[in-house]
Amino acid sequence: MPTTIQLIGAILFAIAILHTFSTKFFEHLAHTRPAHAGLWHLLGEVEAVFGFWAIVLIVFMGFTAGLDEAVAYLDTRNYTEPMFVFAIMVVAASKPVMQFASALVRMIARVVPLPEPVATYFTILAAVPLLGSFITEPAAMTLAALMLRERYYGQGISRHLMYVTLGALFVNVSIGGTLTNFAAPPVLMVASTWGWDSLYMLSHFGWKSAIAVSINAAAATLIFHRELAALTLPAARAAADDVPAPMIGIHLFMLFLIVAFAHHPPIFLGVFLMFMGLATAYPRFQERLILREGLMVAFFLAGLVVLGGQQAWWLQAVLTKMDATTVYFGATALTAITDNAALTYLASLVEGLSDEFKHAVVAGAVTGGGLTVIANAPNPAGMSILRRDFNQGVVNPLGLFVAAVPPTLVAILAFRVL
Repeated sequence: MPTTIQLIGAILFAIAILHTFSTKFFEHLAHTRPAHAGLWHLLGEVEAVFGFWAIVLIVFMGFTAGLDEAVAYLDTRNYTEPMFVFAIMVVAASKPVMQFASALVRMIARVVPLPEPVATYFTILAAVPLLGSFITEPAAMTLAALMLRERYYGQGISRHLMYVTLGALFVNVSIGGTLTNFAAPPVLMVASTWGWDSLYMLSHFGWKSAIAVSINAAAATLIFHRELAALTLPAARAAADDVPAPMIGIHLFMLFLIVAFAHHPPIFLGVFLMFMGLATAYPRFQERLILREGLMVAFFLAGLVVLGGQQAWWLQAVLTKMDATTVYFGATALTAITDNAALTYLASLVEGLSDEFKHAVVAGAVTGGGLTVIANAPNPAGMSILRRDFNQGVVNPLGLFVAAVPPTLVAILAFRVL
């Protein structure tokens, strides 16, 4: 039987999920009731939802179990992922890294036999998510979202194109990190335990993901071909604004170090502090650092870690009652309401699982990673960058879900049929 705290944790987790679907309501209150607009704006921030309800949980634990118990629980949580996502978001969004990534996208887009705005759109949705298998999914999400915001969202594209793009991006990033064993959080949780190296991932998951990512990008491009072709992409930077190659190289090396030591906070945070020092010393080679966005995303993920720690009692029970086929679709559905890395981590604790079951739970976890903002750790990063261009700065969760269903179905076919 679950304890009282576990039950309250599950209830607060459910409330937090409902809250993510209600952010537009709070933004409406902020405009209609200005006396408390600040509070309503805070509750309308998707990135603040899980952090807020995690605080409620800790306060409840403090009153019922004692302050020492609440603090001990916080101390036993692993906050490496929130810290890493913060660091990688800020560095990946720096001007030198963005200049390099943009040049790479332009180079690939030139070989696509389509008008420039159309070819660039396809390249961002197809190539950048797959790049996430090497620079990690949060970095790929940050790069793709920033490029989409600069080239498309900032030009007043249609609401339908905004949602379809967001749904395809979230799904493609979720499945696009499976070419290696270290870039996708749900894969990382099981790779060491189950002995999966990058070659294993590529041969069992990666090639299927690459096909699904390409189909999803092509479908979105085809559907909105006319609207995309009518756009005029922002002019390239003047040569005087370019960052020198040595400075780009230093930033890319820092990005590499953060990725290489993603599981060692003292190292990657040290590298991040060096980056901050470099950015301060050479401000002419930077634009505004996305520190606020990165902190809000880290707060969101830390809240998910705290609340998610009280969900193992029912999640693991649900997973272990499924067979390999059922667990695939079960994991896809459960991922929509909880972080997909949490699902695979719980599965890794179960002894004696068949290879078929292991493949099914991981494939299901990454398949459903684009359905909601909480389904995959990089999603809040993309949301924080792109949502300002939506009506009242709010992304309708139902709209995101509907937009993500078609690319999710493509991923299902890729993993289940190929």
